[in-house]
Amino acid sequence: MQELINKLMAEGLTEQQAYKAVEIIKNFAKEKFPIFGGAIDKLFDKYGPKDDDDIMP
Repeated sequence: MQELINKLMAEGLTEQQAYKAVEIIKNFAKEKFPIFGGAIDKLFDKYGPKDDDDIMP
């Protein structure tokens, strides 16, 4: 997931914006594929920040 965050940052997003974008994508995927909600959470949580303090500069 860090690779995606880095790519978003390379495109001009701040680190906080990049993590927010990934959060939006995660929630969108869970809405579209609710049967995979648990798997999506595990995938994103494994590679995302542990808490909000991790994304603040």
